[in-house]
Amino acid sequence: MALAALGVLVAAAAGEARDEPGDPRQADCAEALAFGGARLPAGAHDARCTVRTWLDTEYEAGFRMPRRDVRGWLRATYPDAPESGTASCVPDSADSAGPADLCLDLGLTEGDGNHAGRVPGSAAPGFGAAAVQVEVVYEGPDRALVTFTAFTV
Repeated sequence: MALAALGVLVAAAAGEARDEPGDPRQADCAEALAFGGARLPAGAHDARCTVRTWLDTEYEAGFRMPRRDVRGWLRATYPDAPESGTASCVPDSADSAGPADLCLDLGLTEGDGNHAGRVPGSAAPGFGAAAVQVEVVYEGPDRALVTFTAFTV
């Protein structure tokens, strides 16, 4: 009887230790950015990436890069996208690194008002996101913190 009770406790503890659906897991940054049709820019460092999957998929990449290169990287990555600015910035949240200095909010499906000019699966090797959000916080005159989120809806 005691052995059976111990087995139940061990099974319950093992179940609690497992990731729940939708919990963030560490992800490869090349994979995270590729999901939204992007690549890690030259000069990027301190990259950390996660993925959440359950009903939808969401990749998030956070990295630092030279401030002077941010707009060029965004234009090269999404050449047909609207110009980045502050209009699409979301007010600070608990997860935010601070007030954003630059944002880009893109739909990746044809017909989106903020269409990036790219459709999932069309870029080599293809990507799966339906939307991408980029938030940039300038950390001084030379460095920027970039948060890149690509997700299905």
